[in-house]
Amino acid sequence: MARAGGTTRAWQRMLSGRRLDLLDPTPMDIEIEDIAHGLAFVARWNGQTIGDYAYSVAEHSLLVEAIYAQIAPKAPARWRLAALLHDAPEYVIGDMISPVKAAIGADYSALDARLAAAIHLRFGLPAVLPKAVKAQIKRADRISAWLEATRIAGFTEAEANRFFGAPKPEFRDHDVALRAPLDVRGGYLDRYAELCRRIDG
Repeated sequence: MARAGGTTRAWQRMLSGRRLDLLDPTPMDIEIEDIAHGLAFVARWNGQTIGDYAYSVAEHSLLVEAIYAQIAPKAPARWRLAALLHDAPEYVIGDMISPVKAAIGADYSALDARLAAAIHLRFGLPAVLPKAVKAQIKRADRISAWLEATRIAGFTEAEANRFFGAPKPEFRDHDVALRAPLDVRGGYLDRYAELCRRIDG
């Protein structure tokens, strides 16, 4: 955003009062309350979903964490926290559907990676997750996308199978919830707190 004098503002002020530099983020400027609030108001699928409420990235993140726990039931709580936070950068850069991400290319990926690294460090995770953990979270993400696509985004199962892969029957029992943003925010914060208790315990 250009300002008088030709300088560019690269930071965003959060409700917590933090100023997060989007191009050079630091862990000290990241707060879980800001993440939960932002993600609760960011709609997945560009808002093109059925129901009285948009399906938020916060709700999606809760679903991915639950599916990840099913994929890796013996995983330590820190990796379940990583699953909950897998889309956390979107609290400031928003959610873009895959075709738009592909069109933007490397610039979006680099911005997302910098923010993810700072978020991970803020919450005691490695800046870059182990490949095996990242792959399991990605699998949970794709299963979540299939469930969302077929239940609330108007995809046929054949279309969803083509784009996301067909999940095994045992993964199809998860609910795709639609809740008011403040309810989702509370649920996200509650889950974060529970995972932190498990990590500290």
